[in-house]
Amino acid sequence: MDERVLEKYIPMESLTGEPAAEAETGRKLYVETYGCQMNFADTEIVNGIMGKNGYDITENIDDSAIILINTCSIREMAEARVLQRLTEIKKYKKKNPKLVVGIIGCMAERLKRDLITKKGVVDLVLGPDEYRKLPSLIDNLIDTGEKGIAVKLSRVETYDDILPIRKEGISAWLSIMRGCDKFCSFCVVPYTRGRERSRPLEGVVNEIVKLEQEGFRDVTLLGQNVNSYRSESHDFSDLLASCAIAAPGLRIRFTTSHPQDLSLKLIETIAKHDNLCKYIHLPVQSGSDRVLELMKRSYTVEHYMSIMQSIKSILPDVSLSTDIISGFCTETEEDHKMTLDIMREVKYDGAYMFKYSPREKTKAWQMEDDVDEETKTRRLMEIVELQRDISEEKNRQTVGREYEVIIEGISKKSDKMLFGRTDGNKTVIIPVNGAKPGDRVMVKVTKANSATLFGEAIPVN
Repeated sequence: MDERVLEKYIPMESLTGEPAAEAETGRKLYVETYGCQMNFADTEIVNGIMGKNGYDITENIDDSAIILINTCSIREMAEARVLQRLTEIKKYKKKNPKLVVGIIGCMAERLKRDLITKKGVVDLVLGPDEYRKLPSLIDNLIDTGEKGIAVKLSRVETYDDILPIRKEGISAWLSIMRGCDKFCSFCVVPYTRGRERSRPLEGVVNEIVKLEQEGFRDVTLLGQNVNSYRSESHDFSDLLASCAIAAPGLRIRFTTSHPQDLSLKLIETIAKHDNLCKYIHLPVQSGSDRVLELMKRSYTVEHYMSIMQSIKSILPDVSLSTDIISGFCTETEEDHKMTLDIMREVKYDGAYMFKYSPREKTKAWQMEDDVDEETKTRRLMEIVELQRDISEEKNRQTVGREYEVIIEGISKKSDKMLFGRTDGNKTVIIPVNGAKPGDRVMVKVTKANSATLFGEAIPVN
């Protein structure tokens, strides 16, 4: 999965259900999470491990004895944001010298000892496959003052036996595999998260059944490349079908697919089950075969477009999104125009768009980052503006149509409005009118912009 950075840190809510005042101050854990959906799923695993060892999860950083920052390394800006946050956290350390501060996740694996020696504030550094060691490393730190580093990558760790502690809600992340074997030349993920390994099919199905029983309505299956999922003789299509049958009340989606591995069988499986979302995120990265080869993406534009043709033929109402990198090494103006052309041809409903950012250890690190920053920015803005126009065009085509929407919560702009999502992952705003989070509501779209649909609930006769 191509990781994408959120614009701000997101602290976890209190997950224990216990009043904060009743917890031991020394056992209160606060986690901030940056980066992709996988990092949020990992935070829930960390909460599960720590909760099992007697720690209480708090949303109040001032009330915590342990602060963990779950980090992303996919782009330089992601790491810079975390380093800035560590500077801000120093004030908590000065206020409470016994405070434990840890860096976990991809950045921990990549920078290792530098985080402790250069930043001063950090006590613990743990990579994505070492979360089981957290309680013992904290105990050792408290007992001896010895700072801890554990960043070894594993070929077997999937945390399949760990019950994640999730915030109550409507939507949930469910990790089905870890790592990546693709080694795209721009991507640091294989070096920070290790090689591919999948959870057993039975464990994933059991967890998704539990999520339905707990009241969740929408679940996203996660993997760096879900199409590489294998459990004995079962592939990802088999897993998806098993989940759809086992939890018929759940709306199920997934991310991310790799164009090399997305099969006709998978598309047909999505078409066969009503509760499998008609939404596919398929990163293209570039519209130029020359650039794709330099990126080590292992497919051509022709192959990618043949997949798109199959998807649109079998799933005519599908919503599509993608990832695009602007300004990769040696990218020419003609390469850039090819990317714009493929956007116009596919007409994605949405896209995650970024400037190329060189990362150490990757193959592209050895290439010359020869596209200047001004050109990268200008090309990115052209991509963003084109996608905004396409998204608005696609969304306006929904006006007058009816969709089943799962209500997720109160709109940020008005407590008189609710927001939810369609099967195709489009955000919808409707008046409250007696509806509440978790409800399935038929909505008629009355207007739309590039980001959002607006509508009215259709009365049930």
